[in-house]
Amino acid sequence: MPKNTTTARSKQRRSAAIAAAVAVAAILLGTVSYTATRPEARTDVADVSDAQGDTAEAKDELTDKLAKLARRDAKDPLAQGRADAPVVLIEYADFKCGYCGKFARDTEPDLVKKYVDDGTLRIEWRNFPIFGADSQSAARAAWAAGQQGRFWQFHKAAYADGAKDKGFGADRLDALAREAGVKDLDRFRTDREGKAAQAAVKQDSDEAYALGATSTPSFLINGQPLAGAQPEAAFEQVIEAAKAQSGKSGGDK
Repeated sequence: MPKNTTTARSKQRRSAAIAAAVAVAAILLGTVSYTATRPEARTDVADVSDAQGDTAEAKDELTDKLAKLARRDAKDPLAQGRADAPVVLIEYADFKCGYCGKFARDTEPDLVKKYVDDGTLRIEWRNFPIFGADSQSAARAAWAAGQQGRFWQFHKAAYADGAKDKGFGADRLDALAREAGVKDLDRFRTDREGKAAQAAVKQDSDEAYALGATSTPSFLINGQPLAGAQPEAAFEQVIEAAKAQSGKSGGDK
């Protein structure tokens, strides 16, 4: 068989494998969010990859591509942790999402204490408002709070138990900003209604939709997709694996 024909067929198989891996990412990020009463519903990249057979190489290539979505901007007010941390968790979330609130209250604080504080993990937030006008308003307000260095305080206030049930009207957003310690409320109001806020939220949302995400919260951990507010152990498992892989890659250089 001519060499060029073999090469062409090899490229075709590789292209098909990459397409399959992209589909895997879309399926994972589109998975219905985890519920506390159904831990058996957990789906992670390892479960699906076992069924994909010979797509491992393509999956690795896709993971590397997704890992590059980490912005690693040291001045990003919607991120916490060292910009050069070996593991980056990107969260696509909505302030109207109950499972996002569950993750924010029950899981994220422990991950911060265990991994962010020791320099292992960086968390980068992406606004992904999918539940209508209130979601959009809250996303822009959170971004505006971030312009005054109070994003994570606003995040905590907006995800407090029962907070979302009060809505995210203008007065409520002002109240959350005060609770978050935003000093200049006039600037906060101007920023949240401005074009920059709209553009920032759209950029984050477009990124999530491009990945195939259809539900919140959705996560990427060093490029590994994880869907839903899963048990803390699920996050720890992926973070530890990513940390180990990062150390191995660093040692190979």
